[in-house]
Amino acid sequence: MTLNTKECQLVKDLKGQEELCIEKYSKYADEAGDSQLKDLFGGIAAMERRHLSTLTTIENGGTPGTGSGSQSNPLPQSFSKAPSTADCETDRFLCSDLLSTEKHASHLYDTCIFEFRDDSVRQALNHIQKEEQSHGKLLYDYMKVNGMVEAN
Repeated sequence: MTLNTKECQLVKDLKGQEELCIEKYSKYADEAGDSQLKDLFGGIAAMERRHLSTLTTIENGGTPGTGSGSQSNPLPQSFSKAPSTADCETDRFLCSDLLSTEKHASHLYDTCIFEFRDDSVRQALNHIQKEEQSHGKLLYDYMKVNGMVEAN
């Protein structure tokens, strides 16, 4: 598969977004005070690395897989309230920043999906976008359980 000039630029942009996500999640896993938040950030960082790998495959002309196989680091689906510590405000900031990053990433994928000619690439990008949305939901769920956002 050969990408056209526009597709090459879009893949470059998407890779840059994934690299930023990997950097943030990895750094924030070290900075988080709550152990379940550290684990969440570390697990999402690993998924972002797989996204980057998929994009590299696309960039190199390979046929992307959707990566829907078994995960070596399944993400939690629920959270318990974290103990109150001095780190709560830092954890809130980290979550808020990453939630904003996930919103941007999801929007970028939404736009790019329609710009690719190859159906397998569109499917792979759609799969990644859904994972980005699930990351955002997990962050929001953690924040809700811990009183960092208003519960409706």
